[in-house]
Amino acid sequence: MKILVINCGSSSLKYQLINMEDETCLAQGLIERIGSEGSVLTQKVQGREKYIVKQIMQDHKDAIKLVLSTLIDGTNGVIKSVDEISAVGHRVVHGGEYYSKSVLIDEKVMKALEDCSKLAPLHNPPNIIGINSCKALMPSTPMVAVFDTAFHQNMPEHAYIYALPYELYEEHKIRKYGFHGTSHKYVSQVAAEMISKDIKDLKIISCHLGNGASIAAIKGGKSIDTSMGFTPLAGLAMGTRSGDIDPSIITFLMEELSLSSEELADLLNKKSGVLGISGISSDFRDLWDVAKNNKRAQLALDVFHYEVKKFICSYAGALGGVDCIIFTAGVGENSAKAREACCTGLEFLGVKIDSEKNNVAGIAAEISTSDSTVKVFVIPTNEELMIARDTKEVVSL
Repeated sequence: MKILVINCGSSSLKYQLINMEDETCLAQGLIERIGSEGSVLTQKVQGREKYIVKQIMQDHKDAIKLVLSTLIDGTNGVIKSVDEISAVGHRVVHGGEYYSKSVLIDEKVMKALEDCSKLAPLHNPPNIIGINSCKALMPSTPMVAVFDTAFHQNMPEHAYIYALPYELYEEHKIRKYGFHGTSHKYVSQVAAEMISKDIKDLKIISCHLGNGASIAAIKGGKSIDTSMGFTPLAGLAMGTRSGDIDPSIITFLMEELSLSSEELADLLNKKSGVLGISGISSDFRDLWDVAKNNKRAQLALDVFHYEVKKFICSYAGALGGVDCIIFTAGVGENSAKAREACCTGLEFLGVKIDSEKNNVAGIAAEISTSDSTVKVFVIPTNEELMIARDTKEVVSL
């Protein structure tokens, strides 16, 4: 069985074709600048040079049409016919309260995705466009929706309810949803395998640290709390997102600076986080490069690491202890400095980092000392594989 995984952004599309017999990636690619000048596809296949196609793509349907033609290309492709694709797994950011697991896409599901678009206006619309484009080009191929929010739907009510009038939850579904669920689910399963224990017996804190960042408390393989909330803006300070702030700051800024709701949303989502503090960059690598001689760059890093530590400690309390901590995503997987900074001060929890073991990037490894009572891991996330696994399970029912 071969499964195509599609992840649509507003002007981009990531894809992987995975052979589920051995879970190998046959091809992976990225399309950028959809609908703009300079649109380009870059495909990677193990053992080959990158294959680049510069071609005008007016919309996502054009992009997916190019993906399919590239996959079956006689020289650069990896399959002979689109018919070899057994199913398509679509990453969908928001499933609201409708879905706690991945589902086969039908008209009812599409209606739910439309309804959830007001909860994720930047993410769900392009996800929907990608699904409709695939359906038009591959009408006989099963389509599966895999939700970022689904993994967190097991959170207890006291963890997801906000202290607002309860009617706002009942009528408008205002609650914590959480995101990065596919990533948290994948790395927690890998951690259980590395420890050689049943995930049902483990208390895990998963730190998905990148330009977008979230932390999840996972008990018995289920999310019981997570740092992102009603939207992906909540929780940690991120690359450009503010994370948690005093809500009164919002009304203060609107009145003091005469900002519209759109301008304020732009400020909080695109001009804040470590970019806002440092005034330099949203890329953590850039901040590390200059932190020694730039106070604001160092401050931005200090804020980020401090908040990670706070969430780890609070989730250790929520879990009633912790067996392992996982670092994943761009920063978590590749920055030894960030991992060390996030763990410094957690010795009272039983966390001890081995500096030599921690000197790794992009590979699965245990980085804690032999006498650390909490195991600490670096685990590269693989959301595409998790989506493919879920897709296979759904279409095999």
